[in-house]
Amino acid sequence: MEPQVRYARTSDGVNIAWYAIGTGWPYVWPASPPGSAVIGWRIPELRGILEGIARRARLVTYDPRGFGLSDREAVDFSAESGALDLQAVAEAALLERFTIQAFGTAAMPALIYAAWHPERVTALVLPSGIMRGSDLSPSWKRLVRLAEEDWEDAKVSLAQMNSAGYASTVTLQQSREMLNEAASQESFLTYCEALAGWDASGVVSRVKTPALVTHYGAQAIHTPLEACRRLAASLPNGRFVSIEPDGDGGILDAATRATMSFLRDVMPPEARGQRRTSSLSGTAIILFADIADSTALTERLGDTAFREKARDLDSALRGVIREAGGTPVEGKLLGDGVLAVFTSARQAIEAALKCGAAGDDGGLPLHLGLHAGDVIEEDGNVFGGAVNIAARIAAESAAGELLVSATVRDLARTSAGVTFEDAGERTLKGVGEPVRIWAVVAEGA
Repeated sequence: MEPQVRYARTSDGVNIAWYAIGTGWPYVWPASPPGSAVIGWRIPELRGILEGIARRARLVTYDPRGFGLSDREAVDFSAESGALDLQAVAEAALLERFTIQAFGTAAMPALIYAAWHPERVTALVLPSGIMRGSDLSPSWKRLVRLAEEDWEDAKVSLAQMNSAGYASTVTLQQSREMLNEAASQESFLTYCEALAGWDASGVVSRVKTPALVTHYGAQAIHTPLEACRRLAASLPNGRFVSIEPDGDGGILDAATRATMSFLRDVMPPEARGQRRTSSLSGTAIILFADIADSTALTERLGDTAFREKARDLDSALRGVIREAGGTPVEGKLLGDGVLAVFTSARQAIEAALKCGAAGDDGGLPLHLGLHAGDVIEEDGNVFGGAVNIAARIAAESAAGELLVSATVRDLARTSAGVTFEDAGERTLKGVGEPVRIWAVVAEGA
């Protein structure tokens, strides 16, 4: 289920598409041209990052003028107009005080807004942030020339820009599909022409807000290291961190840790007090759903067709889970699985059956398993022996079949409106003792 998109009107008459998810201290993250926060939501990996923030804060994001679902025609692309976009969204979302994260060139409108409204901005997070358009590297200028000559080839290069390390599994095709909807050649070139003259250096000394500027090393091909360091040094309360990928988590995990450490240090007490206790930790009903025989399906359908169908199914499953009162887990998983937690066994069974139907309808039958036990949430993922057992139970199921542990069956036997058929004890990989499992049969099946 996609967020509800709303529109804010700027003081110069431009309609800006925005949405908000989550609760807590507001965290404003504008999309960076030529991307789109609204269209990008459809990519599971990007959506997972947005939902991860929304578990800790009220995430407010929007498409800047000229791109995505915001007004595309006859707009002013000055840095000050970008600050007007931010101002309009903040007012429409009724934000009094908030944190801003702005990537790359989007740092300049954010800095201008922070200079206009120092009382409203509690912290600035500026990944690959720069303060002048002229600071962009020669590789960016070559990309702009390519966009003038061959827009289709330029979109390939733009799609390959992943300096934030959003997700190593975001495919080139996914990025190109987003760009096809989010930007036109004309809007991109007009934006780039204006961007070359952007300059926020005159306001930087007035931005007293605590600010973190990061650089992503070799992945940040368009924002030079020295330009990012110069911005951090020019900010009265600026800090600089050079991000390098760690052994397992990659650059995104390293950047997340640096950002969280900074925010814990600088956020006001009232903001820290609004952070929610995660609903993922504690005793939960755990649903694991995995596409059956994905390797054979990939060979039969082809990589592109399979990934497209899998993305559509992933979105449908997460919608079903949320509607049933569950929480999809957005951390890294192996294979093509979806993991979710519930507080009710009945709701978990209802959601699992609907997930199975969605898989069948989409031509991608699912292995489905449910177990109940304690889980621990960390960095958007959940861990614990109960999670492993749920995954092993799912692996035991036939395509389209829902298997549950005896624990889930005992919790739901009088409330779920289904029949449980004894499927016997199974020896599960990595589990010391045999586990009795039950097959769920829906009424009328």
